[in-house]
Amino acid sequence: MAYGLARRELRPRVPLQHGEGDKYRLTSIEGLAALSLDALSSVAYGPEAIVLVLVAAGTGALTATLPVTLVIAALLAVLVVSYGQVIAVHPDGGGAYAVAKKDLGPRTSLLAAASLVVDYILTVTVSLAAGAASLASAFPALGSHLLAVCLIGLALLTAVNLRGVAESARVLMLPTVLFIVSILGIIVVGLLRSHPAAVVGSAQPVHATEALGVLLILKAFSSGCSALTGVEAIANGVPAFRTPRVKRAQHTELMLGALLGLMLIGLAVLIRRDQVAPRGGVTVLAQLTAGSYGTGWLYYATNLIVTLALAFAANTSFGGLPVLMSLLARDHRLPHLFGLRAERPVYRWGVVALALLAALLLIAVNADTHRMIPLFAIGVFIGFTISQIGLVRHWAGQRPPGWLPRALLNGVGAVLTTVAGIVLLATKFLEGAWVVVATVPLLMLLFARIQRYYTAVGAELGLGEIPPPPVRYTDSLVIVPVGEVSRLTEYALTAAGTLGREVVAVAVHSDPDKVRALKESWARWNPGVRLEVIDSPHRSLVQPIVDYVLEAAEGGRRIAVLIPEVEPRRRRYRILQNQRGILLATALRARTDVVVCLVPYRLSV
Repeated sequence: MAYGLARRELRPRVPLQHGEGDKYRLTSIEGLAALSLDALSSVAYGPEAIVLVLVAAGTGALTATLPVTLVIAALLAVLVVSYGQVIAVHPDGGGAYAVAKKDLGPRTSLLAAASLVVDYILTVTVSLAAGAASLASAFPALGSHLLAVCLIGLALLTAVNLRGVAESARVLMLPTVLFIVSILGIIVVGLLRSHPAAVVGSAQPVHATEALGVLLILKAFSSGCSALTGVEAIANGVPAFRTPRVKRAQHTELMLGALLGLMLIGLAVLIRRDQVAPRGGVTVLAQLTAGSYGTGWLYYATNLIVTLALAFAANTSFGGLPVLMSLLARDHRLPHLFGLRAERPVYRWGVVALALLAALLLIAVNADTHRMIPLFAIGVFIGFTISQIGLVRHWAGQRPPGWLPRALLNGVGAVLTTVAGIVLLATKFLEGAWVVVATVPLLMLLFARIQRYYTAVGAELGLGEIPPPPVRYTDSLVIVPVGEVSRLTEYALTAAGTLGREVVAVAVHSDPDKVRALKESWARWNPGVRLEVIDSPHRSLVQPIVDYVLEAAEGGRRIAVLIPEVEPRRRRYRILQNQRGILLATALRARTDVVVCLVPYRLSV
């Protein structure tokens, strides 16, 4: 017999709330839907970004689309393997931020955090704006209402994610599957056709303005790397997976890399073969859809699916940014409320903050995708580069078996992402990239100032130090505001008796008849507590009690004010209760240093 060990069935258990427990976390397939749709749906604008750059050298330069895409696919493979390593080394999530904090120092971790915050916010706005543009390609009448479409989509996503990431993953499962099938169908059917089935959009004249040289190819490469956005989201959201979290997250990362690489290369082959150039009123992906399916119902259905996928792609940020903000709050670099979770496994303050910032940005740029793409990619490349360099430092410092090939792989990835970032910054600086250059340092300053404040507060509170023994006050007074003799008054005075030796009840009245009736009732009840009545000709309740408390606290006497509050069982009845207790507590906290206690009296109705 094992002494001191209770049988499992006899151990007390705390019932889980809805949304808690491992069954509400993500499987690998659910993780692909919840955290990867951003990266997968980037095929709607990544190849188009390459075409828009190459067409500057004429339609003949579009043959370079496939080589550029192959290089991007190779970089994708490096990043997928690298982030699989990040997941194993940092299973608590955080991605580039966790890597930088551990291996590159505090300043670099601030840079990583700032770039990731920018990236996540722009992921939401770019995805929603691109989805609205795709919808307008099929239904031109919506072209003048893109901002409204984006804001409606943002509101729906926010509501879904406030219920928890697992629920949102189930919502996203069907759109993800439909999107993957639609894109793969475009590729397969398009390759089987000898020529496009239909051409959509209005023709635009193409004038070669520069030669197809190294600089133009580098610009096309850096622009096309916008298709790599979202690759890090799985590494940031590892805590959302079921156990074994690391293996499930790594499997999800591999599935993401395989699907995204296949779709990018397949679309690039079609673009090169059919010389798909930009046309008015439609996206490049819409042209490829018409080339494969024609302009029948499949064309409209595919555009709707792409729109839905792009809108839901913003969910990647709702799964990743709140987790990142909770890590920053834990490190005292954001307000601690971002580290609080509700009864469901979701950081609601992070979700709400992301929604508000995304809405402001969408309004500022009027939901224009092309104005946000330069901002989008730079933050992504900063995070990529920091992750690669951080892992190189990690392998060089730890030197586990087989560390050298891993370090070389991460080093190559760091060089590629650095080159892409520098080229994009140099070529897109005046087109909006300067905003990121200004925003990232400001965010770093914000994080540093918040951390400095928490450090100062910790020093003043003596956190981590052994304080002197507490002073025991014998001359203390507990003040209880009352209105009339009732069970609520009895409950409050009983609670006050546990706080101090001397208790006084204070009533504020302006009607002499009510004062006389209260004193008579008090004398008949005789609770053993002194009653003091304050005359208030102006029918003010808060100010007379505040003045009474200030007078009682003169001379350094320790005062506690206990305020009873009626709390109905149903929330809808709370608005029917007066809020004088909350107003009094607020005024006392603002103007005095006394202890303020709100004691709930719970009703059965």
